[in-house]
Amino acid sequence: MSVRPATPFLLVDGLVVRRNLQRLAEYADEFELAVRPHTKTHKSEILAKLQVEAGAYGLTVAKIGEAEVMSHVTDDLLLAYPVVDAEQAKRLAKLAAHNTVRVAVDSRFAIETLAAAARSASTTMGVLIDIDVGLHRTGVQTVGQSLVLAELVDRTAGLRLDGLFCYPGHVWVMPEAQGPLLGEVSDLLYETLGHWAEHGIEAAIVSGGSTPTCFQSHLVPELNEIRPGTYIFNDVNTWRGGFCRLEDCAARVVATVVSTAVPGQVVIDAGTKTLAADACVALPQSGHGYLPSFPEARIVKLSEEHGQLDVRECRHAPQLGERVEIIPNHICPCMNLQDRFWWKEEDGRIEPLPVDARGKVT
Repeated sequence: MSVRPATPFLLVDGLVVRRNLQRLAEYADEFELAVRPHTKTHKSEILAKLQVEAGAYGLTVAKIGEAEVMSHVTDDLLLAYPVVDAEQAKRLAKLAAHNTVRVAVDSRFAIETLAAAARSASTTMGVLIDIDVGLHRTGVQTVGQSLVLAELVDRTAGLRLDGLFCYPGHVWVMPEAQGPLLGEVSDLLYETLGHWAEHGIEAAIVSGGSTPTCFQSHLVPELNEIRPGTYIFNDVNTWRGGFCRLEDCAARVVATVVSTAVPGQVVIDAGTKTLAADACVALPQSGHGYLPSFPEARIVKLSEEHGQLDVRECRHAPQLGERVEIIPNHICPCMNLQDRFWWKEEDGRIEPLPVDARGKVT
């Protein structure tokens, strides 16, 4: 029996997902990099299992709620987010009783908070020192500061110093132009690791990476672990940024045209509560997503439940009642807006799958 879900819904092409996973696995094998994918992109236990089956030896999460969900998939988790709240640290320490748990930190306060929770629960948590390599969001600002925190962790009961953490999220240039920027990242990591070694401190794990840089990670030879997230689906950001092909975009929102009353415009039943409101990083004026079947159409405005498309440049505009597919600009928040997504197999069959960690923002 054919299934026709009500719109709007998120459709994921399983063939494309598996191809994306295989591509990264082959690259990582070639350059001897461990893959620890970031599950904030999909928030799905089933997709996390596919990543593990494709060679990921652990998973990255953004929040403790995600860690609690993904502990059903693997017992090796990295929380790529600073923990400074005592109650949240207690939840993480409880999780560490039966899992290998690591946390990226950039402050003495976070170290002391985690240590108190770990000692109270009689567990041990691994720590990676977060160093800012250019994004200027989190991370210690100097090599010296990184050593101070590393030495503090190394002598703190309840914690284990596991290594160094970075996120080159500022690198959004085309892959062939990333060399100089990633060279700067490499230089900083090299200096940091050398400074640590001079003081008897070792970093067993050097974790970094993003989807835009993941296939250039070999240009930062200090890295031995990468944490891309969006690569499993890709989106308009990664396509227009030059980091994937259009056919590598696995997730699309299916919406219905609900109004054509205004000349030169069609309205679809997908707004910010479905597509999210992110603009395209590489081309902010391109609209709120891309319609492969109507490339001249531009989603110019989103309200909660409406998407307004300018179709004046279309040779053939979508008609009232017609279903259209939209590749979101940024798939990660889009996924978090869904209770479920629809998984499409190669033979065309589709089935609903839960977004297990939806809303796990604490």
